[in-house]
Amino acid sequence: MTDFTYVVGTDGVATITWDVPGKSMNVMSLAGFAELSGFVDQALADAGVKGVVITSGKKDFAGGMDLNVIAKMKDDAGAEPARGLFEGVMAMHGILRKIERAGMDPKTLKGGKPIAAALPGTALGIGLELPLACHRIFAADNPKAKIGLPEIMVGIFPGAGGTTRLSRKLGAMAAAPFLLEGKLSDPKAAKAAGIIDEVVADPVAAARAWVLSATDADLVKPWDAKGYKMPGGAPYHPAGFMTFVGASAMVHGKTMGVYPAAKALLAAVYEGALVPFDTALKIEARWFTNVMMNPSSGAMIRSLFINKEALEKGANRPRVPDQSVQKLGVLGAGMMGAGIAYVAAQAGISVVLIDASQEAADKGKGYSEALLEKSVQRRKLSEEKKADVLGRITATTDYAVLEGCDLVVEAVFEDVGVKAGVTAKAEAVIPSSAVFATNTSTLPISHLAKASMRPEQFIGIHFFSPVDKMALVEIIRGKQTGDVAVAKALDFVRQIRKTPIVVNDARFFYANRCIIPYINEGIRMVAEGVNPVLIENAAKLVGMPLGPLQLVDETSIDLGVKIAKATKAAMGAEYPDGAVDEVLFWMADEGRLGKKANAGFYAYDPAGKRAGLWEGLAARYPEATEQPALGEVQHRLLFAQVLEAVRALEEGVLTDIREGDVGAILGWGFAPWSGGPFAWLDIIGAPRAVEICEGLEAAHGARFAAPALLREMAAKGQNFYGRFTAAKAA
Repeated sequence: MTDFTYVVGTDGVATITWDVPGKSMNVMSLAGFAELSGFVDQALADAGVKGVVITSGKKDFAGGMDLNVIAKMKDDAGAEPARGLFEGVMAMHGILRKIERAGMDPKTLKGGKPIAAALPGTALGIGLELPLACHRIFAADNPKAKIGLPEIMVGIFPGAGGTTRLSRKLGAMAAAPFLLEGKLSDPKAAKAAGIIDEVVADPVAAARAWVLSATDADLVKPWDAKGYKMPGGAPYHPAGFMTFVGASAMVHGKTMGVYPAAKALLAAVYEGALVPFDTALKIEARWFTNVMMNPSSGAMIRSLFINKEALEKGANRPRVPDQSVQKLGVLGAGMMGAGIAYVAAQAGISVVLIDASQEAADKGKGYSEALLEKSVQRRKLSEEKKADVLGRITATTDYAVLEGCDLVVEAVFEDVGVKAGVTAKAEAVIPSSAVFATNTSTLPISHLAKASMRPEQFIGIHFFSPVDKMALVEIIRGKQTGDVAVAKALDFVRQIRKTPIVVNDARFFYANRCIIPYINEGIRMVAEGVNPVLIENAAKLVGMPLGPLQLVDETSIDLGVKIAKATKAAMGAEYPDGAVDEVLFWMADEGRLGKKANAGFYAYDPAGKRAGLWEGLAARYPEATEQPALGEVQHRLLFAQVLEAVRALEEGVLTDIREGDVGAILGWGFAPWSGGPFAWLDIIGAPRAVEICEGLEAAHGARFAAPALLREMAAKGQNFYGRFTAAKAA
């Protein structure tokens, strides 16, 4: 079985078809590259072949590179992994350059054979880098197809010539969104941007026709032609100089200097633009190797690509029959319930959306209508499709309409009594086989399950707000929750195309358990007199998307007060956050409830835009004369989170560190460059982590005490992925 096949038609056009056996999407392997290279050699050597079309036997062209290939290059190189990587990448460059030159005379640039790419659908990563090396790219008129180079999103950058070719084809400024942001486009948008050449009904037929009519001049890439000038100007050109200065500032502003791939990509473009094309490819390969040798990139690839994909495919799903949802009931048509109804209807599921009044239920359905209308206005959705989605949502006050639902998600007010009431009403109607889920962020699932007649079919499904945008769903298994309920929740999350993690029931579950200490540590530092600007910027400089004070403003200060009061009532004398409450309760009493009130830790203009930190903080909590070092503030903010993650693992709330890392990045944005809390601890090492903990504990208290598990691993010289993935595999 091979990844590529080769057929020569009666017209003299050779068709190389990419169709990896057993895969729904083509991915490139080293064996695949070797096959492709061999077929290109065969076509170039055969006098009867007039040209080549490279296409796919699947509905899409390719999803990218098998990232395990990169790991194999490093492993095969033994003591010189960097050399192995560089040489492996240069070998790929050699194959793609062979396609690009296509047998033409190196001096006259004549005598080559035209090679076209025909893309039936999505083309990502190497799936676009390969076409960029061809002489012309034809794509099917398929609005669902995505074309682009998303490598930056998983901590690397396009390293098979995509960086060099796209920046030389479009210019640095025009290429920036596709390289530095991983922007994906449909075929028509990709053509408008200049990434591909033609959008047609039948790309293979169009490519064959072009191959038969192409001239020598059609084969020469701009950068191989005499007198080539980079669009927008090279770095030494006045316009190009300003572009690169601006790009450098933009990259640093967006990454805060913690994402190595973005800086390396920009360096590869800048340095590559100063030299001939083949030298630029070597520079790209060196910077790519540099990034791949950085532990941050390995951690990001593992968490955001390998582990995320494994969880989405059901890595921890119980072995029970398919539990796909046919009819969903949603109790509560507020923001969360409305969002859940929307994503379910989008996925083709029939939804019953219930609220206490018809007006409230209709308003909840209106949320979906508003989102769909935006898509229609942006020409991403037809009126017919909009009507189809809305037609799947029944807004009502009548619980009898829940008859036939196989899953019900309750999203009513965070009150045990209210939730118990709607649970009883729903269970009186739904089938005995149905699963009942509660969307709660703080209330223990096992306690809420007491209101159910069938606790083994009662589970927590914690969505993050806003539901339509947030990728993570936290599934919480109660003490009596059975495997079928877990499988039902996982299959539902798969249907709505989100990423699930499964955790065991405990106060705040996993995500909130880790993020609340982060917020609290920031507030605690305000009370200590640490400059709020230092707190917020320290967080951003270590890769957090929001500082703790901005985050509490976004989620609302009165919610923080409510959680604090409930936690204190449950914990009694063991409650540790009195110093935080003093600040938080004072803010609430002042009416500064956060962004929703246009007044919180930040000041806001009348339009609701942040206008800097509120000056009243300094009056109440004057800045200390001596401010802590940046590193100390960052360690306090990071360790407040990662130590809770370790404790959650210790206590069995987390059962898989992959879920801990993926959940942290997708759920609350934990420093994505690190790969997640466990990946970050592996990067710095358990002994160093314990050393930092000891310093923080001595200075700031027992909340920073190193958990026994971390101390044990430090003593044994272990790391989390070595210890726990080996155990999982066994």
